[in-house]
Amino acid sequence: MKEKTMVMIPGPTPVVRSIQEQMGREIQAFGDPRFVKDYKGVIDDLGQLFGCDGKTFVVAGTGTLAMEMALSNVTKRGDDVLIVSNGFFGDRFTDICAHKGLKADVLQAEWGQVVSPAEIEAKLSEKRYAAMTVTHVDTATGAAADIAAIGEVMKKFPDTIYIVDGVAATAGEYENLAEMNIDLLFTASQKAFGVCPGLLLLWANQKTLARRATLGVIPEYYCDFDKWAPIMDDPSKYFATPAINLVWAMQESVRIIKEEGMKTRYQRHLKNARAMQKALEALGFTLLAAPECRAVTLSNLIYPQGVEDAKFRAVLLEEGVIVAGGLAAYAGKMFRLGHMGNIDINDEVSVLSAIERALNQCGHTVPYGKGVGVYLEEISK
Repeated sequence: MKEKTMVMIPGPTPVVRSIQEQMGREIQAFGDPRFVKDYKGVIDDLGQLFGCDGKTFVVAGTGTLAMEMALSNVTKRGDDVLIVSNGFFGDRFTDICAHKGLKADVLQAEWGQVVSPAEIEAKLSEKRYAAMTVTHVDTATGAAADIAAIGEVMKKFPDTIYIVDGVAATAGEYENLAEMNIDLLFTASQKAFGVCPGLLLLWANQKTLARRATLGVIPEYYCDFDKWAPIMDDPSKYFATPAINLVWAMQESVRIIKEEGMKTRYQRHLKNARAMQKALEALGFTLLAAPECRAVTLSNLIYPQGVEDAKFRAVLLEEGVIVAGGLAAYAGKMFRLGHMGNIDINDEVSVLSAIERALNQCGHTVPYGKGVGVYLEEISK
């Protein structure tokens, strides 16, 4: 196995040197005025970047905690919730609802497809839902929901809180609360932001905050908006110890994003994804997600005939690249390749070259340079 391994799973993603350096800084007290300024700057920048007119929460935790935080602050026991599931991680909301005593209805897409806005509108018309969850990109399928079109539908249902799970999308796929009529968006640090795992990011608009105000005391403690909102307004206050070095790492990630420009960043992800996907198809892989709903942050690739999953991924690891296996019915039939965050052309060429070598070692003969050539041709257009 090569000494350096490229982590090309759908998250965590590669962490660039300048972000790594923030993780290695000497610790400061969370009440140190310098850290308080840094923390507040990150909160404010993230709110502006994603069009949030309410509160932005930057809290130690995972994407799963963010899922629970989202539902906890807009629903009460017995409420109806609509879950729009485009794969494995959309289904996780069903379990959370069961634990919370919420009545969940599920709109389930066939894997590789997404639930259409028309289907969502028809379901919402059946009853009053307190909230609706949509997974923007499900890493189990590589499919991306049309959250902007769904936002237009939601204008007809103002009593329903529109929650977008952006864990595998935010900072890679385009998202904006104000423009897309999203009420609550959440994500985690380790995906397209290119930061180590450990922070959840959550944006709640004024409509969402108004809903929280109607609930009074909620059963949850750590993920209660009312506990965290004063800290987000003034990080010199205390509720729970912040992940200090992760906040600095996120500050550096935000600096990189602002320097690149949000529009340029999204265009880069789109162009890179389509070039990678075309290159991988040229090598004999089949993408699970339909062309009209393919994500730009990852690709889920069904093997060519005769390529065995465990052997391929083991050989690929020996070549210095680690990818993720397929889930559920696609376990052993495909692998999942992340291409989000702060990676560049050199990274992608290295990955494609390693995939070509692994395919040949697994008995699927492809000309060396074929995938790389297609990628470079597409990316240069």
